[in-house]
Amino acid sequence: MAAFGLRGKSLLALLLACILALVPAALIGWLALEGIRDHFGEAYARNATLLSRERIRAPISRELALSLRLADSEVTRQWLNDEQDPAKRQLFFREAERYRRDFRDNAYFIGSVGSLGYYFNSDEQPTSSEPRYTLSRDKDSDSWFFATLRNAEAFNINVDYNALLDTTKVWFNILVTDDQKVLGLAGSGVDLSTFIRDFIATDEPGVSPMIIDTQGAIQAHQNRSLIALNSGARSDAEADNSLFGLLADNTQRKAVRVAMERTRSQPDRLEIVPVSIDGSHQLLALAFIPELGWYVVNGVDLSSAQIIDSRWLVPLLIALAGLVLVLIVLFALAIDRLLLRPLEQLKRSAQAMAAGDYDVRMPAGRSDEIGELSTAFGVMAQKVRSHTQELEQRVQARTLDLERANQEMAAAHKKIDDSIDYASLIQRSILPNRELISAVGHNHAVLWRPRDVVGGDFYVFRSAQRACLFGVVDCAGHGVPGALMTMLAHAALDQAMSSEPLNDPAAILRRTDQIIRHMLSDSGQRRSVATNMDVGLAHVDLDQRQVTFSGAKIALYFSDGEQVDHVDGSRRALGDRRGGEYQNTAVALSPGRTFYLATDGFLDQAGGERGFGFGNSRFASMLRQHAELPLDEQSAAFSETLARYQGEYPQRDDITMLCFRFD
Repeated sequence: MAAFGLRGKSLLALLLACILALVPAALIGWLALEGIRDHFGEAYARNATLLSRERIRAPISRELALSLRLADSEVTRQWLNDEQDPAKRQLFFREAERYRRDFRDNAYFIGSVGSLGYYFNSDEQPTSSEPRYTLSRDKDSDSWFFATLRNAEAFNINVDYNALLDTTKVWFNILVTDDQKVLGLAGSGVDLSTFIRDFIATDEPGVSPMIIDTQGAIQAHQNRSLIALNSGARSDAEADNSLFGLLADNTQRKAVRVAMERTRSQPDRLEIVPVSIDGSHQLLALAFIPELGWYVVNGVDLSSAQIIDSRWLVPLLIALAGLVLVLIVLFALAIDRLLLRPLEQLKRSAQAMAAGDYDVRMPAGRSDEIGELSTAFGVMAQKVRSHTQELEQRVQARTLDLERANQEMAAAHKKIDDSIDYASLIQRSILPNRELISAVGHNHAVLWRPRDVVGGDFYVFRSAQRACLFGVVDCAGHGVPGALMTMLAHAALDQAMSSEPLNDPAAILRRTDQIIRHMLSDSGQRRSVATNMDVGLAHVDLDQRQVTFSGAKIALYFSDGEQVDHVDGSRRALGDRRGGEYQNTAVALSPGRTFYLATDGFLDQAGGERGFGFGNSRFASMLRQHAELPLDEQSAAFSETLARYQGEYPQRDDITMLCFRFD
C-alpha cells in the first residue's frame, strides 16, 4: 500500500506539474497567435493604406497640377489685371478651353477679385466668356471664395457633398497672384463618388477607411454624416466631423497628432497608432499626400477583421491535447519506476544531512546512475562531517588570533595617536602667536592649516625697537617627518636670527643654510631623503617705512586693493644639493598696502571642475579683491575662498599664510 500510495502521489504531482506547464504554454501560444495576428493586421493596414494613397494621389495630383498651371498662367494674370480688355479676354478663354478638355471633369472656374465675377465652363453647358453670376460677401454660398482669399496658403481644397445628388466633389481653389497681389481664384473639381465607392465603401469586415485633412477634418468616410463639408474654408475642423472627435481620450489624440506630424515631415513614412474608436480597439494607419494636404487613414479592428483563418485552429488544438496526454501517461510510468522511488529515499537522506545528521544510511546500491548517486551521497556526508569539524577548530583558533591582534593594534594605534598629539602640541608651542599679538596686534593675520595633525610648515617672528621680522617656512615632507624637520629648521633659524642682524634677511638665510648643512652633514641618508626647506623673510622698519625681503623659493606679495605686485625669492631652497644666492629687496611700507607671505600649499591646492591647482593668477585676484579689508577679515575670506575652490578634493600640502600691514 505504501508503494502504491507513493506511486499515486508521484503521478498526481507529475500530472499537476504538466497542467501547470500547459497553462503558461497555452498562454504563450495564445500570445504568439495574438502576435501573429497583430503582425499580419499591421502589415495589412500598412499595405492597404499605401495602396489607397497611391490610387488617390495619382488622379487628384494630376488635377491639382493642372489647376496650378491654369492659375499661374501669364495669360490668366494679364486678363484679370485688365478684365474688360476684349483681346486679353478672348486669349484667356481660348487657352482655358484647352485646360478644360484636359481636366478630368472637363470643367474649370475663375473668380475675379476686381469684378467679383464668377466664370464657370463645363461640358454640361455652352462655353461662355461672361460671368455666370456676381460673388457676394453676404451670401453663405460664396463664403468659400472670401475665406480662401484670407487664407495665407497658395491654394486650398474643399470637399462639397451634395445630399440630393448623393455626390462628393473636391474643389481645387488656387490663388492667382501678380507680384503678391491677389487677382482671383482659379481651379477645377473632381468627382469623388467613384473614389468613395472604390476606397471608402470597402466590404472588408473590421476595416474603416477614411480621408482627413491636416486639421483632422474628415474629407471622406463610409458614414457620410461624419464628412466635414467645406472644411478647406474654415480654420479648423469641427470636433464632430474630425478624426479626433472619434477617439476615446486626449492621450490617443496626442499620439495621432504626433503621427500626423511625422508623416507630414516625412511624406514617404507611414505611421500606425493603436486607438479606440466606438468602443473597439483598432490599429490606425496614416499616410500623407503632400500635394493635397490629406491623410489616407485605415482603421483595422483586429478582433473583427479576418486576418487569420481560425477554422484550422480547433483540430490543431485537439490533436495537440491528445498527444500531450499520451506523452504524460508514458512519461509518468517511466519516471515512477526508474526515478521517483529511489529519489524519494535519497531525498530523506539529504534532508537528514541538511539537519546536521551525517550518520545516515544511503539507499541500497544499484548498478546505474542512481546507485552512483547514493555512493556519492555517502562519501559527501563523510567529507562534510570531517571538514565541518576541522573548520570549527580553525575558526576558533583564528578568532583567538584576531582578538589578540586587534588588542595589539589598538594599543599600538593609541600610542601612535598619543605621540602625534604630543608632537602637535610641541610644534604649536614653537609658533610665535603670543609674541605676534603682543608686538603687532591687529596689524597681522595668520592662516596655518597642516595637512595632517602635524606638518612641515611654520612661521617665525622677531621684534626689535621700531622694527620686526616676519617669516614663513615650508619644510620638505608632511606629517611626522615634516614636523621633525620643522624642529631642526626652527632651531637653525633661531640661531641665525640671533647671530645675524634682523634687517638683513639675506644674511639670515645664508647663515641658516650653513647651519642646516652642518646639522645634516653626518647623515648617510641625506642624499636619499628630502631635507630642504623654503623660507621667506620680511624685515619691517617702521621709522624708515620700508620692508626688506629675501626668500628661498617663497615670494613676497603686496597689494593696495587696486594692483598686486610681488618680489620673487631665490630659485634654490635652503639645504638643497646646490647652494643658492640670496639677495635683499626693499619695498616701500606705504599706507594701505598689505604684505603676504605664503607657502606653496596654498598655490598648489587642487580644486575647481578639473582639479587644477589654485595658481598664481587666481591667488593675485584674491589678494586684490580683499586687500583693503581688516587683516582678520582677510584671513577669513582667504580661508573661505580656498575651501570653496577646493570642494571635495583632499588637501595636498600644508598651508601657511602670514599677512601684515602698518598704516
